[in-house]
Amino acid sequence: MSARDEPAGPDPDETPGGRDTPDSPDSPDDAAFDEIVDTETDRDPDLAVIEAGSRTLRTQAGPPAGDGVPAPPADPEVARALREAEAELLARWPETRIDPSLERIRALLDILGEPQRAYPSIHLTGTNGKSSTARMIEALLVACDLRTGRFTSPHLQSITERIGLDGAPIDAERFVETYRELKPYAEMVDARQEHPLSFFEMLTAMAFAAFAEAPVDVAVVEVGLGGTWDSTNVIDAAVAVVTPIAVDHSRLLGDTPGAIAADKAGIVKKTATSPGGGPGTVVIMAQQPVDAAQVLLKRAVEVDATVAREGMEFGVLSREVAVGGQLLTLRGLGGEYPEVFLPLHGEHMAHNAAVALAAVEAFFGVGSEHARSLDLDTVRRAFAGVTSPGRLEVVRTSPTVVLDAAHNPAGAQATAAGVQEAFGFSRLVGVVGTSRDKDVRGVLEAFEPIFTEVVVTRNSTTRAMDPDELAALAVEVFGSERVQVEPRLDDALEAAITLAEEEDEYAGAGVLVTGSVITAGEARLLLGST
Repeated sequence: MSARDEPAGPDPDETPGGRDTPDSPDSPDDAAFDEIVDTETDRDPDLAVIEAGSRTLRTQAGPPAGDGVPAPPADPEVARALREAEAELLARWPETRIDPSLERIRALLDILGEPQRAYPSIHLTGTNGKSSTARMIEALLVACDLRTGRFTSPHLQSITERIGLDGAPIDAERFVETYRELKPYAEMVDARQEHPLSFFEMLTAMAFAAFAEAPVDVAVVEVGLGGTWDSTNVIDAAVAVVTPIAVDHSRLLGDTPGAIAADKAGIVKKTATSPGGGPGTVVIMAQQPVDAAQVLLKRAVEVDATVAREGMEFGVLSREVAVGGQLLTLRGLGGEYPEVFLPLHGEHMAHNAAVALAAVEAFFGVGSEHARSLDLDTVRRAFAGVTSPGRLEVVRTSPTVVLDAAHNPAGAQATAAGVQEAFGFSRLVGVVGTSRDKDVRGVLEAFEPIFTEVVVTRNSTTRAMDPDELAALAVEVFGSERVQVEPRLDDALEAAITLAEEEDEYAGAGVLVTGSVITAGEARLLLGST
């Protein structure tokens, strides 16, 4: 497998690239895999570590369609322009060479007229669940007839996924146009700074500019890494959301939830304008480890922010597994919302839904200005249409193949519980490809109770853990008789599917592909899901 040398960085899991769809939807072939490899070795996986409007325009835009993962542009010229723009972005100073400063992004946004101040924002940080929660928040806002902008990372297949308008990824033409408009201003900033703008800083500015141009009524913005020094932290959000904090990126953020929370708490500000018009942010806090909760609550007191805590002011009252998802009763800041169908699997997704609901309620002032709740039918309609690609996503049947982007122990534990609850496989074969700077043993140990066998492999980035090294760890966790090594992802998928098919087709065997966002995204392409 070809590779090039790359600088060390904290999270190769969060750097999937743009790829093309394989010819066969069911049989990943060598050509498709080689194309992914060729694409990935031309990009730097470190770069992506750190991904009042008009209702008339919202109506013209139409409802969001699909699962939020766009197919490659049909027009060859547009596809070429998108590749060129992405290549230029990836050639920029990598975010992983951390220089904790907001000076560069502020300089660029100042030249652009501070587009991030043209609309209110909801800002999300945390370790796990940010993107799924952001998608749910967006769905609720769209259902309330607001134009939305969403900035999330990483992406599964196309860089355009990172910037969303009205519930759908920005189209390739608009992405290229936005980049070209900002490029000369970015070069001006580059000339005046010690370091040029990074990949993520440029994407952040592009998102803010695209949102202002749309224009949007509200932006839903996910941090790239941490909080305090993340380039998204130039916004003064009305609502700050903190999803569950666990240990990840320990080299940069700390090795305990409390230490990590100290950086993430930076998005909670006194200068923000609350939905009720007063100072301070409304903080929507998911269930947290004790030390992380203490840090977050202390920060809220310091900046006079209002806090709503899951399990106290809001939460999940009940949940039951349903066909294609789960049926929830949620308690929000303004009351109860019964019989809410969520087409996503796992208890963690139910908790994400509760957090998203509380965030939107807080945005509208529910619980502070007034006691009324959101319209129940609107809430039900919004949640029923939520998608979260690469999160316990079924991409094939006979046998069932599920993708999940879990890449740290806490995420893997949630995924393992979700798989057991939602699918009830009689035999589950794992395909695992991780990044070498993660807690790989912790991920493997989380999956050991549910995998009958595991096929270890690698994705196409040079940041991926060597399959033989991964196999050695897997043997320690699973035992040698349960571990198979396939260096190529396409071969690993084929081997796992073959193992699952050894049982009768009605016996309930399945395959779970996991360990990295990149692994999930590449498997999604190889298996023909677009």
